Amino acid sequence: MKPSTQSRKKLEVIWSKGVKAVDPRDLVAHFVQSDASFQSVLSEAASILVVGGGKATAAMALGLEQEIKPFLSKTVGILNVPEANYPKLEKIKLNLARPAGMNQPTAKAVEGSKSMIQLAQEAKEGDLLLALISGGGSALMPLPCSGVSLEDKQKVTSLLSGTSASINELNCVRKHLSQIKGGRLAQAFLEATQGKGKIVTLILSDVIEDKLDVIGSGPTVNDPTTFKDAFSILEKHLLLDKTPASILQHLQSGIAGKISDTPKDLPPSIRNKVLGNNALALDAAANQARQLGYQVINLGSCMEGDTAGLASIHASIARSILKYDQPCQAPVCILSGGETTVNLGQNPGKGGRNQEMALAFLCALKDH
Repeated sequence: MKPSTQSRKKLEVIWSKGVKAVDPRDLVAHFVQSDASFQSVLSEAASILVVGGGKATAAMALGLEQEIKPFLSKTVGILNVPEANYPKLEKIKLNLARPAGMNQPTAKAVEGSKSMIQLAQEAKEGDLLLALISGGGSALMPLPCSGVSLEDKQKVTSLLSGTSASINELNCVRKHLSQIKGGRLAQAFLEATQGKGKIVTLILSDVIEDKLDVIGSGPTVNDPTTFKDAFSILEKHLLLDKTPASILQHLQSGIAGKISDTPKDLPPSIRNKVLGNNALALDAAANQARQLGYQVINLGSCMEGDTAGLASIHASIARSILKYDQPCQAPVCILSGGETTVNLGQNPGKGGRNQEMALAFLCALKDH
């Protein structure tokens, strides 16, 4: 059954409505305009130090600068972002840290992360550390720990990404190989200000259930995971023999207590605020679909697991609707969000998990 041109146009309208609901610039602008507590923090800060990274943080920074114009004279910052044509910002430097189609840490991203840590380490009492974090922040904010090269970190990231490892597992390993992730950015700032600075992190979440320690690997969040957890993840996915020796040695030193673990007791005064997430986008898309006359099956924002398996579940629902009008009659809009995993073969093709899921869904419906 081929969709009509009209159906395609409606689908694009529904999708666009969901995307618009999580527009980074709008979300940050609305937060700054409406949050009186944050406005007071901005006003009282001696200096505003903006740091962070992610695929949406350039737009977040644009919304921020537009709304804090009275405070720009005391603002400085750097963000690691993918290469693209961005509008010029007045005070916040955009470090083009990697090509847009790549999701691996790069040397240029490391340099940007070093600048962020330096800003935190040189902070003074009364300063505000304002972090902007979005999806892609983990890969865009690399700062390998002493003794681990960027190449070794790239290798272990690729190994985990090619297995069924979840984002929680991948970021657990990342945090324990980093000088900035897992609360270490906040730790550096608090040590520099002797606990007399403030930290606010504005977050656009791409993580199931909005787990703060996982989004962008939580640079300003207490980390509940340990070196042992990171080692066990590599063991679970049968990667110990493939993992660079420097990484195994670092994790084992951490397990032995020779290296301090990620922070577990950062002060509760740190404010980590999620401005937008998958659930918000789904709600907006669902409302638009209803307005266009569709019944909506919203499977929620917590879908996870094997890409092909989840595609099969979605296809089963579609077949049931087409054949038996169950659980409801067409026209129906099926919505879902989350994060799937793949197991790459010896010769992986092009494309990502969403593309694989779409193709697997279509293959399952080829006779319909």
